[in-house]
This record gives sequence, structure tokens and C-alpha cells, in this order.
Amino acid sequence: MILATTILALSLSATPPPHTSLLQAMCAVESNCDGSKVGDGGKAIGPYQIWEIYWTDAVKFDPSIGGNYEDCVGKEYSEKIILAYWQRYANEKRLGRPVTNQDRAKIHNGGPNALKAKGKKKKNLDTYWTRVQGKLNS
Repeated sequence: MILATTILALSLSATPPPHTSLLQAMCAVESNCDGSKVGDGGKAIGPYQIWEIYWTDAVKFDPSIGGNYEDCVGKEYSEKIILAYWQRYANEKRLGRPVTNQDRAKIHNGGPNALKAKGKKKKNLDTYWTRVQGKLNS
């Protein structure tokens, strides 16, 4: 009985990571949540298709994450990287306004200056957001 009570208490106290729905939608769009996926000509790995430069940036911002780039094949580890990246680039102080899920998704996919993208890059980011939004609404 004590064990069951402890397990129940732990499960009730577990806080889901922020932006869970957005992360799930992005994971589905990026790789169908397949950690073994490699994309962008070998430059992106894992369920969220993270580039090494993205990983380096996130770990530099939050060294407590630790690990190696190759750890981005893991979903939980990748989410730590994404959250650190968002803390650095998708924040109200930097954007000068409240941050939206669209901002977060586009910054994940297009880098720190994604919201200033023009031409083909903007179109690609808009398409990406439409796909993520579709997963959010399904």
C-alpha cells in the first residue's frame, strides 16, 4: 500500500514539460518522432531534426544540459535543447511582444532570425508552421 501511494503521489506531482502540445506537433512534423532519422543532407538528427550548431548554441546558453550532440537522437534530451534554445531566442524581451507557438516553431525550424525571414525561406517557414498547426489542431 505504501508503494502504491508513493507511486501515485509521484505521478500526480510530475509536471509535464512546458509547451508539450507544441513539442509533440513539431516532433510529428519533423520526423514522425523517429529518433533514428537523419535529414538535411546529414546535418540534422533525431526526432526534432536538430543541427549541431543549434545544439552548440543551446548548450552554451545552458551548460547544465551537458551531453553530446549525438544525444539529440533522444526525445527527452532534444526537448531540453529546444527549451534552452527557446529561452535564448523565443522570449518576450528579444521579440518585444508576447511569444506565440508560431514564433517558437519558426525559430526552431529556421534559427534565431527566422521571424525576419524573407522570400523562399519565409515561405518554407510558413509552410512548416501550417504543418505544425495542423498537428496541434488534430
